[in-house]
Amino acid sequence: MDIAIDNLQDKEVLTLLEEHLVDMHANSPAGSMHALDVHSLKAADITFWCAREGGEPVGCIAMKELHATKAEIKSMRTTASSRGNGVGTALLEHLLREASSRGYKKLSLETGSHDFFKPACTLYEKFGFEYCEPFGEYAEDPNSLFMELNFPA
Repeated sequence: MDIAIDNLQDKEVLTLLEEHLVDMHANSPAGSMHALDVHSLKAADITFWCAREGGEPVGCIAMKELHATKAEIKSMRTTASSRGNGVGTALLEHLLREASSRGYKKLSLETGSHDFFKPACTLYEKFGFEYCEPFGEYAEDPNSLFMELNFPA
């Protein structure tokens, strides 16, 4: 599997992101859906990676810098056919290495609280993420869970 920064121009990557947004809208009530669209993912403070096998996209993940020592995970997604094959783990490991190399001390994320999001929460827990209070511009919301990982000093 190859994981590389992506410019969000490839039709297959855009389709993957569209599937992500459709699922987020279907599983999060209006006002509780915080997934970013393609335009937002192209912001200067966001790095977007795509995982590919045989040249085909199998997953993606993004990291938004909140400030010099803290970032947020955004837009983690794997294709339906690649779920359970380690793609999510590989993407998260890649992002954690990159966050550490950039000197971040904390990674945060928001995800949904419904059953649809349990596999993602389980993965984050496996990597040591802990549940926390809302951060940044997020507010308390029964449809959202917030997690963070502190990097060792």
